[in-house]
Amino acid sequence: MSASPPAPTPGPRGRPAAAWLAFSTKMTAQVPAIAGRGDLTVTVAPGAGRGAPACFLPASAEIEVNGDHLGVDPATADPASPADRERYPALWGATVHECAHAAHSRWRAPMGTDAAWSAAALSLEESRIEGRQVRRRPADRAWLRASTAQIVIGDFTAAATPPASAAEAGSAAALILAREDAGILEAAETGPVTRAVAAAIGQHKLGQLRRVWRGAHATADDDVKAMVRLGRRWCRILGIAPDQPAPKADPAQAGGPPSPVAQAAREAAAAVAAASADEFAPPPAFPPGQAQAREAEQHARRHADDAAARVFTTGLTGRPGGTSGLTREPTEDEQAAARRLARALREASAGGRTQTTITSPTPPGRLRMRHAMAADAQRAAGALPTAKPFTRTQRRRVPAPPLAVGIACDVSGSMSSFTGPVASTAWILARATASLPATRTATVTYGQQVRPVTYPGATPARVSEFTATGKYEDFTTAISALDGALNLAAPGTSRILVIVSDGKYKGTQHADGQKLITRLAASGCQVIWIAPDGTANTMTGTRVVILADPAATSAAIARAVTAHARTA
Repeated sequence: MSASPPAPTPGPRGRPAAAWLAFSTKMTAQVPAIAGRGDLTVTVAPGAGRGAPACFLPASAEIEVNGDHLGVDPATADPASPADRERYPALWGATVHECAHAAHSRWRAPMGTDAAWSAAALSLEESRIEGRQVRRRPADRAWLRASTAQIVIGDFTAAATPPASAAEAGSAAALILAREDAGILEAAETGPVTRAVAAAIGQHKLGQLRRVWRGAHATADDDVKAMVRLGRRWCRILGIAPDQPAPKADPAQAGGPPSPVAQAAREAAAAVAAASADEFAPPPAFPPGQAQAREAEQHARRHADDAAARVFTTGLTGRPGGTSGLTREPTEDEQAAARRLARALREASAGGRTQTTITSPTPPGRLRMRHAMAADAQRAAGALPTAKPFTRTQRRRVPAPPLAVGIACDVSGSMSSFTGPVASTAWILARATASLPATRTATVTYGQQVRPVTYPGATPARVSEFTATGKYEDFTTAISALDGALNLAAPGTSRILVIVSDGKYKGTQHADGQKLITRLAASGCQVIWIAPDGTANTMTGTRVVILADPAATSAAIARAVTAHARTA
């Protein structure tokens, strides 16, 4: 990984270019937050990186990453998901490293130089920019550790040759030991390298190198003079001529046994890789019963999200047919009811008040004489007073959680007398909650089709009317759609599901619907079932309200919503 890459190497190979292009686009969308700049583009493909695992090209504001380090099919990778990044932590860490260059490498070595001082300064830059990055974004440390273990140290050990030389020891110190002071690696992980480097160049010279890399860590991002000076000093400590070409490994020795420094680097890489693997290890497996419950919950959420997308995006599921499609202006009574409900919900959502009693050794507050005398006695005895004679009460308002209300109205033929009141209620609820933050409502009808009457977060200007002539009731899709649109099964909010129906369904709708209602009730969602009479086939887990007079539907739902908001 380098801010000043070597000459280009052959381009991407292997997997289809379209998959890599799509993955690169996704990566580009993620780097502005990491680098703190929005002009970067990312190219990930096999063979990219200009001969390095990754590189940053300042002139074009481009990051190239070698896709050989991805390890998964790019078509399946989604870097926008933090969990998905854990499948390829080394590649993501390499990208973070290059983002750190983009954010903090503001100085440049002269183009084309191969002087030893330049190579030394660039090696010191590696740990310097990572230290700056983790101070700015501490969570990036785990990714940088993964790339260090799998890429940085791996490349170093692959190039190391016996016997250990001063140049090799210096490279290990810059790339591994300096990362300990930068906060990336731990002392226990770098211990073998510390001992091997000290054996190769001596403890005194290692101490001198440590002062150099610590000086680099304290250098400003754009201080080119300081980095040049430190690079030249690094070379002199190691006995390398600063202006001569940097020493390179002898290819003839590549097949021999590793030097002590290279062997120590391998041990450090193994230790860091093991610790990094623990950081990204999946959580412990659930016991069989919990695992099945978790899988069932995930399936239910996916089904609810799919139903919500179909109903509230297309507005139609099931067999052809539907509502009347007519709308009308709200009446004065409906507008007044919406205003009354809005006021009631605002008062309810204001929440309650808590009070805390605070004691203090000094005013303000109410003086308690017994404690004041105790403090005087402590001072007279030469002791530090611990008594707190002043007390005051602090009060603050605790807001109620956000409210979500879903209404599902049965529009089979037997429920025709309720269509008018439910249409009115849907409009009143949507209007009343429009002024409340984070409060959402939605209404659907279900017969042969499931259709939206009011949409989540929308404030309808007119009242949507509908008819009830269906001969089939798609109850399960209606409940799933409201659940997915309003997150009725998600804890942390106040949630109400209102069902207006006689519960007389065909096929398995009642049995399958009961499972949905049981799940919602278990999550803390209040389920209110408005039935036309006592013969309705309601479901377990619901609070049944029998309304022989359909005109009372709006008032009944408004009372239930307000009461639930106050007690949430």
